[in-house]
This record gives sequence, structure tokens and C-alpha cells, in this order.
Amino acid sequence: MAQVELIMPKMGESIIEATILRWAKKVGDRVEQDETILEIATDKVDSEVPSPTAGVIAQILFNENDVVPVGKAIAIIATEGEATAVKPSPALKEESAPTSNGSANGTAHAAPAPVEPAPVAAAAVESAEVSATRFYSPLVKNIAKAENISTAELERIPGSGQAGRVTKQDILAYVENRTAAPSIQQPAPTPAAAPVASPAVASAKPAVSLSGNVEIVEMDRMRKLIADHMVMSKQTSPHVTSFVEVDVTELVNWRERNKGAFEKKYGEKITFTPIFVEAIAKAITDYPMINISVDCNRILVKKDVNIGMATALPSGTLIVPVIKGANMMNLAGLSKAVNDLAGRARQGKLKPEEIQDGTFTLTNVGTFGNVMGTPIINQPQVAIMAAGAIRKKPAVVETPYGDLIAVRQLMFLSLSYDHRVVDGSLGGSFLRRVGDYLEQFDSNRAV
Repeated sequence: MAQVELIMPKMGESIIEATILRWAKKVGDRVEQDETILEIATDKVDSEVPSPTAGVIAQILFNENDVVPVGKAIAIIATEGEATAVKPSPALKEESAPTSNGSANGTAHAAPAPVEPAPVAAAAVESAEVSATRFYSPLVKNIAKAENISTAELERIPGSGQAGRVTKQDILAYVENRTAAPSIQQPAPTPAAAPVASPAVASAKPAVSLSGNVEIVEMDRMRKLIADHMVMSKQTSPHVTSFVEVDVTELVNWRERNKGAFEKKYGEKITFTPIFVEAIAKAITDYPMINISVDCNRILVKKDVNIGMATALPSGTLIVPVIKGANMMNLAGLSKAVNDLAGRARQGKLKPEEIQDGTFTLTNVGTFGNVMGTPIINQPQVAIMAAGAIRKKPAVVETPYGDLIAVRQLMFLSLSYDHRVVDGSLGGSFLRRVGDYLEQFDSNRAV
């Protein structure tokens, strides 16, 4: 009987782990190919994981609410007939000690567990090893081993990942500082030394005093993930923000005159967002070094121009669907992509691949009546642009007859960028180029 591993899928370039929300199947259940086995969640989207083959669920290696690194086996599917005497994997936390109540997923087993677990299950136990307080990925543990970092010392490294998890960047930064300042290396361990030396003491949260007139609202899963992602971004990238004011009078007038004809011809409403995306895509072609990401000391220049657009959900949270190949689309194609992705995002119907592989992000704070903003970079990208509200304002207009004061449609654009790799010259020039494309919009452009 063949056994097939069900692997935790990779849900995006920056996603290294996912949370198991719900198992749709239990041990012993029959599954068909492409039938949903479980639901998982990342900080970007919830998704269903289908079965890669038809068979019987022989083992479940992780519980609901477990955080699992991508690429790890999460279940075993037995093919070529029904499995016999199957049992949940020893990797289940509840089965760390023998019980008489059966498996954690509710399936009872009459036969006792064998003395020696299957090799696959044993590997899952090793890969899912958890310290006393938090999970360490195999990569982090390998780095710690290579740098002779003890478990006690590893416990004291502040983590920027989910639930305080130590990321690759955290441990590499620690190793660098540790090498530069050997005098502060871990002293000989004593029972009382660990709490005193722990960096957690310095970052301890202040006590909060609550009166009876305070409502306590627990963060939901999505809000916790967003919070972790935002903190990680600020810790990773030194943010700098530049601003320009743009005269979009011609653009606004063109849209007002042509929105009816545009919808009649293409079946799509024309908003400002696809026009902004078009200008960004052109500017990225002019300044390709804004379309990059950072991998340790390497700069990865992305040849694809995939622009994410921050979309507000009914719950108030944001999700960033991605327009792939935006530089290859005309205005009609961009409008269709924007309307489709935004609509399905609000309905919770986005596919995992539709929020992956973004290389630059646009957020339209003008939707909320804000004139400008300083957005946080969507890692692993290095820049994000915010478009403010378009407002009528008096402005100086140059004419053949001299300068005049006229009512114009003006807006602010702001660009937050990673100052590790994007200098002020590049960031400012790119933002100004986006503004130039918007100001030079052809008011006689054909629909």
C-alpha cells in the first residue's frame, strides 16, 4: 500500500508558515482527488487544501490551530485500498502521553499504539519540535547549532515573527551582534541568571489599569496576523516617506466625460485606481530598482510588474490582491482586473495565488477622505504608494498670458520606501515620475 504525504502548501513569496483552521476529514475517512481535506490561514488569506490523490486518511500530523512551516507533511494518505489499523501521528500534541480516549480528532482506536512509530511520523515529530515557549524552524535551529548557540541562549533572542517566533533575520542579527560584542555573550547559566539577562525584561509591556467603564475586545486571528506583519515590517525596513502634490484636473475631467461611454463599451466602471496603477507601472519601467526585494545582502530585481492594491474588507481589515503583469495591460484590462479583484476580496472569494507575488503596493487613503498617509511597506517589497483624496483648490496656473490663480483638482501622493536599498534620490524621483504621468494624462484620450 502506497503512502502519500500531504504537504503544507506555500501560499506566497513571504509566507513561511500557515495555521490549520479546521480538519474537514478525520483519520480513516475516504477522500477523492481534489477533495478538501483541511482549511488553513496565513496573514493574507484563508484557503482550502485539496487532496493530491484518492485514498484514506492514515495519519494526521498536526492539530487544529497549530502553526506549521510550509513544505512540512501535515497528513498521510494511504492509497490502493482501505488502510487498516490506522492511527493519528504521534506528532499530535494531545498524544504526547498515552490516553484511553482515542485520538484528538475524535476517532477511537481499540488497538494500542505500536512501540516503534512509523518513520514518517517520527520525522514529523522532529520537524514539529517545539521549545518550552515557542516554535523554532529547522533553519533557525541549524543556524543556532552552527553558531554554538545553546537552547537557553536561543530562548532569550527576541522574536519578530508570529507569537514571538525567532525568524532567520532575528537570529542572523543576533549572531552579528554577538560576534561584534563578545563581552555580552551568555554567562555561565545559573538558576537566577536567566531572568536577569533576558532581553524580554527590557521589552516588557507596561501594566494596564482598567476601570469598570472599559470594554475588552479580543483580537481575532486576522487582526493578530496583521499586527505581527506590521511590526515585522517596521523592524525589518527603515521607513522613509516622500510626498508630492499633483494636479489631476485633466484626468478628472476626462473620467467625468467618458465614464458612461467606458462602461457601455467595456462593461466596467472606470475608477481612479486603474489610472493610478497604469501610471505606477509606467514609472516602474523607468525606475526598475523600485521593483525589488532584499534577501540578506542580495538585491532581487523583479522583472514582473505585479501591483498589489490594498482593499478594505467589510470587517475593516485590509487585504492586498495583486494585479499580475500590470505593465502589459491597457486601461480597460486594468479596470476589469481592479473591479474583479476588489469585488471578490470583499466577498472573501480570492484565491491564494491572487494575493501572491506582488512587487509593489498601492493604497488609496483618499477613499476614506484622507489627504495623505505614510503607509507601512508590505514585505518583502521595498516601497508602497498612498494616493490621497482629490480636492478642488486654488492654484497658480502658467498660461501664455502670465500666471493665473485658478481652481484645480489637486491630490497628494506619498511613497514609503525601504531606506536600506532605496535612497532618497530614487524614491523621490520615482514618486515624481508617477505624478508627472498623472498630470500629463491626455484629456483627449480615446475610450
